[in-house]
Amino acid sequence: MSKKYEKHEKQHEEDFELAQEDLSTELESPSGQTSDEIIKLHQENEALKTTIANMKDTVATADDKVLRAHAEMENIRRRAQKDVESAHKFALERFANALLPVLDSMEKAVEVSTESEEAKVMAEGVALTMRMLVDTLDRFGVTQIDPSGEVFDPNKHEAMAMSPNPDMHNNVVMSVFQKGYELNGRVIRPARVLVVKN
Repeated sequence: MSKKYEKHEKQHEEDFELAQEDLSTELESPSGQTSDEIIKLHQENEALKTTIANMKDTVATADDKVLRAHAEMENIRRRAQKDVESAHKFALERFANALLPVLDSMEKAVEVSTESEEAKVMAEGVALTMRMLVDTLDRFGVTQIDPSGEVFDPNKHEAMAMSPNPDMHNNVVMSVFQKGYELNGRVIRPARVLVVKN
């Protein structure tokens, strides 16, 4: 209950007590008041009681509305704060998605360049550059999903094909066609994999 409500209630109680004192004084006084005047005073007294009760209800309703409005404002503030945090956390998603094909091309270049000695030297340079790029992305919350040998997880992996392999258990990732990536725990690209199906 608010202080304002308590103050209003106390004021109305004091007014009511004063009115009752005036009424009892007038009833006791030998001023020769008629019964009509006494009835009128009783009616005024009842009207004051009704007014006080109505004002108490009004104050209680206003208090309730204030509390509800305060709770709603608090909820809006929390939601806005959560939205801002989410925006900060996942602002790099489009940028990271744009860089992923570059990483894929570098990986393919490293895999293919084993034909000559010059190509091997160049592949080492590409591999170092690729490693730097992966480390940089990792610092900003972008991590690789490389599930070779893990159990297939449809939330993080995309099965491109299934193949029997008696040396491995069912639903295990046999090979990875394309690595996946997560941004702060949210998958931005699933890993494309070959799954064992015996």
